[in-house]
Amino acid sequence: MKKYIIATVLLLIGVTSFAQSGGNLICRLGFSFEISKNANWGNGLPVVTDVYPYSSAELSGLKKYDIIEDIDGVDLKGLPLEDINQLLNPADKQEIVLNISNLSKTDHSLLISKECKRRNAISEDQLATAFSMLSLETASERKFICPFKTTVTPNAVGFQQFRTFGFAAIDENNRELENQINEAIKDALTEKGLAYDSYGPDILISTYYFFDKNPSFKGVNKIVIDKEQNYRYDFSRNEMVKVPFITTTAAESEAEYVLQFGLKLVDNIYLPGRVLWECEANELLESTYKIEDYVRIHVPLMCMQYPYVKYTRNVQYKVNKKTYNYTGLNFDINRLEMISKVDPNSPAAVAGIRVNDVIEEIEGNKLDITAEEATTAYKNFITSSMKFRDPSTRFTDANGFTRCMFWDTFKYTQVADAVKKAKDVAPFSYLFYFAPYINTSGTNACTFNIRRGKTKSEIVLRPTVRTELSVTIE
Repeated sequence: MKKYIIATVLLLIGVTSFAQSGGNLICRLGFSFEISKNANWGNGLPVVTDVYPYSSAELSGLKKYDIIEDIDGVDLKGLPLEDINQLLNPADKQEIVLNISNLSKTDHSLLISKECKRRNAISEDQLATAFSMLSLETASERKFICPFKTTVTPNAVGFQQFRTFGFAAIDENNRELENQINEAIKDALTEKGLAYDSYGPDILISTYYFFDKNPSFKGVNKIVIDKEQNYRYDFSRNEMVKVPFITTTAAESEAEYVLQFGLKLVDNIYLPGRVLWECEANELLESTYKIEDYVRIHVPLMCMQYPYVKYTRNVQYKVNKKTYNYTGLNFDINRLEMISKVDPNSPAAVAGIRVNDVIEEIEGNKLDITAEEATTAYKNFITSSMKFRDPSTRFTDANGFTRCMFWDTFKYTQVADAVKKAKDVAPFSYLFYFAPYINTSGTNACTFNIRRGKTKSEIVLRPTVRTELSVTIE
């Protein structure tokens, strides 16, 4: 069974985090990066690979695949990783200035603040991941692979020199389809900072596609039983959707249909006709599928590898999607009822909750438990509550747990009762109190019983419902 160890959830903070003040504090900037080895994008410099939701980095405007040219005026070209990490975590400063470049800007400065908390503090964001089996409908991590083949020019040309794009002439016999394809590409590239130019673009885009019966098909393999459904992320619907593709390890003869789709970004200014970047998908299908549906889902996924290509074949994606209640409380991992930090200006701070306050109850559920007791109770709850889940929604999460299923919509009341009876799990169900399978009353206000010294009080918090989405290439 998948390991749900609450005590190790602090490892989830690893988004450019640094120990500080003798190791008592953990500070983060809210983004991750890697040193690029890509001749076409930021070679030898840090390239941002992810930006953490609600962080100072996100608020500053930092974007995925931004190139960090310097930190507080220090040129990073050729610096080792250790020196870059020291520049990102100056002991005497809470703010740093990054000079970044991307597809739309050069020499653009961003001010980012460090966010620090005690090493033993666990946030509601981390708890929502730790207790995700209470609400897989709103909190899950999933992976999938797309059979993309991505190639780039062998020339060491920087893609940041290309700022605009346009489209090659369309096939008039397929005008409607090709216009849909071009609109999908246009949306994806403008989101990255490129500008559309129909007159004299830097990049000219062409596409090709094919769908037909597979002449090598030998019939369905009757031995395959309980075959797992294939899912991919659909940005237009903001959810994982079922698709009729068979796995990348399957033999071509197992597919009744084949589909090919590709797009090329061609140099239109420096060396006209040179292919700068190309991505091609060759899919094996068990049923019919429309090219326009394929394009809607997969063009944004394909374009995630432009301008920074990490993998040339079989790209693996990770989707982390969470909706949870945010009050601004951070709990002490060693003593869960103790408040380790209260985020400034959060609902909890406004309500008057302070560091070192003790939470005795949340919605009538006692919080006098250890992390180990919560972990044991959570494992037991997962096993005992399987009877309330819908097998038709089964999927495998990013950690390899194969029995993930949504709650059966006809058993929401039974689920809510089961959660409340799981006394060492129930206190943290407030994270999903907006969901009908957790709270059948329809209200999202949560009652916290607080003790400060010898003084006790009852505080009603009205959390902010936060939604986080991160789609990254692993």
